Amino acid sequence: MMKEKVNRTRMVHVRLTHDEYQKLQQRFQKTTCRKFSEYLRHCLFDKPVTTTYRNTSLDDFMIEMSALKKELNHIGNNYNQAVKKLHTLWRIEEFRKWITMNERDKIILFVKIDAIEHHLKKMAEVWLR
Repeated sequence: MMKEKVNRTRMVHVRLTHDEYQKLQQRFQKTTCRKFSEYLRHCLFDKPVTTTYRNTSLDDFMIEMSALKKELNHIGNNYNQAVKKLHTLWRIEEFRKWITMNERDKIILFVKIDAIEHHLKKMAEVWLR
């Protein structure tokens, strides 16, 4: 359903000090209003103003997840290199070395996956309170 376009023809001029204007601008920046005039109309007519906030626990979670993602990407790159090497192997001795290295990378991968699951469970507990 589209909103009707309202033609606003009246203007109101208000003089503010620099500090008053800055305070209004700071409050406006924390809202979901697209325009400063929209925010002022909300304030003038006692309409609810939706504000945004930052969740620091989510910020910490995102930092940890990005670090884990970086490590998983490195492990994935190692796997890609290992598979390319597998296609070029023609001696059994080299294949045995590859299997040993692959097992080590697999263990590292599973440890990182467990760490991700642990952090996800912690975040779920915080959010479900």
